Amino acid sequence: VQLQASGGGLVQPGGSLRLSCVASGRIGAISAMGWYRQVPGNLRELVAGITNGGSTNYRDSVKGRFTISRDNAKNTVWLQMNDLKVEDTAVYYCFAEVLVDTKWDDYQGQGTQVTVSS
Repeated sequence: VQLQASGGGLVQPGGSLRLSCVASGRIGAISAMGWYRQVPGNLRELVAGITNGGSTNYRDSVKGRFTISRDNAKNTVWLQMNDLKVEDTAVYYCFAEVLVDTKWDDYQGQGTQVTVSS
C-alpha cells in the first residue's frame, strides 16, 4: 500500500492550500484517513481525521479554517487549508487505516512541506 501526498508549497499568511493524498495497492478497505503534521524537533500532531462514514475531527487550532474530505471510491483524502498562519508551517503527512487481506494496518505517506511566510 502506498500513500501519495501532494499540494504543499509556500503561501503567505491568510492564504490557502489544498493537500491531496491517494492510497493505492492491495487495498481491501480503508477505515480512517487523515493528516498529521510535524515541525523538526517537535512531536507529530494530528491535524484532522475522517472516517469512511464521513465523521470528522480536528485539532482545536485549525477548526474553522481547515476542512477534511474524502472520496471512498477513489481512496483519496483532501485537506483544504484556509486562512493559513505562520504556525501552520510543517511537513504534513497523510495516513490511512487499511485492510490488506485480513489484517488492518496503519500507513503513512511521504510528507509534503507547507510553509506559511510573508
